[in-house]
Amino acid sequence: MSKSIELPNCTYPREPVTNIPPSAPTPKHYLYLSNLDDQKFLRFSIKYVYIFKKSVNLNNLKSSLSRVLVDYYPLAGRLRRCSSNLDDDDGDDEKKLEVDCNGKGGLFVEAFMDITADELVEHSKFPNKSWRKFLYKVESQSFLDVPPLVVQVTILSCGGMILCTAINHALCDGIGTSQFLHAWAHLTTSPKTNLTISPFHSRHVLHPRQPATVNLHNHAYTRSQPNPQINLHKSIQSQPLIPTSFTFNSTHILSLKKQCTPSLKCTTFEVIAAHTWRSWIRSLNLMLPLPSTLNVKLLFSVNFRSVMNLPKGYYGNGFLLACAESKIEDLLDNNNLHYVVKLVQQAKSTVNDEEYIRSTVDLLEDKTVKTDVSTSLVISQWSKLGLEDVDFGEGKALHMGPLTSDVYCLFLPVVGDGVDGVRVVVSVPESMVESFEYQMTGSWEKKRENGDKVKNGFHANEILFL
Repeated sequence: MSKSIELPNCTYPREPVTNIPPSAPTPKHYLYLSNLDDQKFLRFSIKYVYIFKKSVNLNNLKSSLSRVLVDYYPLAGRLRRCSSNLDDDDGDDEKKLEVDCNGKGGLFVEAFMDITADELVEHSKFPNKSWRKFLYKVESQSFLDVPPLVVQVTILSCGGMILCTAINHALCDGIGTSQFLHAWAHLTTSPKTNLTISPFHSRHVLHPRQPATVNLHNHAYTRSQPNPQINLHKSIQSQPLIPTSFTFNSTHILSLKKQCTPSLKCTTFEVIAAHTWRSWIRSLNLMLPLPSTLNVKLLFSVNFRSVMNLPKGYYGNGFLLACAESKIEDLLDNNNLHYVVKLVQQAKSTVNDEEYIRSTVDLLEDKTVKTDVSTSLVISQWSKLGLEDVDFGEGKALHMGPLTSDVYCLFLPVVGDGVDGVRVVVSVPESMVESFEYQMTGSWEKKRENGDKVKNGFHANEILFL
C-alpha cells in the first residue's frame, strides 16, 4: 500500500502575487450568465494541477497570459450579483450572478518547492491534502471576492514546474477550461499568431423562454429533499474521506463490456460509469445498511453543444446532468451490469433532445430548484477533454489531475495511454475503502492468498490512506 507524503512548504519571492491584466483594452460591460452557468451547484473553481518535467520561462507565461486574456477577457473580470438583485430581500445565494468585465486581471503567483517532478509523479495517483500548497489561497469574504482565474507556477528543484490553475466554473465548463488552457499554451509557444479557436462569449443562446416552460422534467433536480431522513451525501461528508484511485486500461474495459450479457454495445464511459455506480452503492450499503427499495441516482455530465448547435468556441457551461435512477435492490444483483449500463444509456439519451435541454434551462428559473445530490453519485468526465495534451513549449505534462478530491467522482485521462485508459478518482469514508476496492477490482481475499501486488490487472497500491 502506497504511503502519502507530506510535501515541503513552498517558498515565495518577496512579491509572489502579480495581477495580470489583458495586454490590450477589452470591452467593459456586464456579461450575462445562463441559468446553467449560475447554478449554485457550480459556484466553485475547477482546480487543475500539472506536473511538467521542464519549466517554462515565467516572463513568457505572464506575457502570454496577458495576451490570451484579451480574447478571454471575462476571465479578467469579477463576478457580482446582478444590479437588479441588489436591493431585493432574497438571500445572497438566491441572487443571479453576472460578470463585471472590468479588465482587472487574473492572479499569477510564483513559488519554489524543494522536490523533484519524478518524486511528485510517483505519488500523483491520489489527490493529497498537502498538494493544496500548489495553489495560492486568496483571502476573501465570499465566493464573489475570488478572481475567476488564479494561477500558481511552482518551480521544482529539478528544473521542472507545477502549474496549478483555478478557473471559476460559473464562467467555464470542462470543455471551456480546456479550450482556454490550450489557447494560453498556443500563445506561449507562438506569441505572434492568432488563436485557432476564437472564444464565443455570449450566453443568451441559452436564455430561458418567456414564459419559462417545463415540458420535460430533469430528475437530477428537486425542489425539496424527497426523503430528508436518508441523505447519503450528508452522511458521507460527515466522515473523514479517503481518496481512492482505479486505473482501467483497454483490457479491463473489454472485460467489463463482456459482462454485459446478453450482448450490449456500449461506450467506455457507459460501462465504467455503470460499474463504478454499482460498486459504490454495494460498498455504501455494507457500511450503512439502506432500505432495499430506496431510489438512488447517478448524475453525470453530458455535453450538448452539438444538440443545441452552440457556436464554435462557446466556453460557458454547455452540459447537463443526466440522471439514471434505480432501487438499491436492483443494483445489488451480482449479474446486472447489463441492466445498469442500460440505465446509463437511457439517461444519456435524454440529453440528445433540444426540448429537454430547454426545459431544464427554464426549470432553473425557479431558484428553489437544486441539484439532487442527497442519494446520488456524481461523475464528471475529464478524460475526453484533451487536458493532458496542453503543452507550453517544453513538452506535455507528466501528470494532470485535480488538486483535491471529494465525494464527486472524476474520470481522468491516463497520461501516455492514448485514448483507452481511464482513471477513476473518488473519495469515500475510510470504513468503506476496502469494500469499494473489492467491488471495483475483484476478490480481496484472492489477492491476500496470492500475496501479489497485482490483482486482476489492477495495482494493489492504488488505494491510499491519507
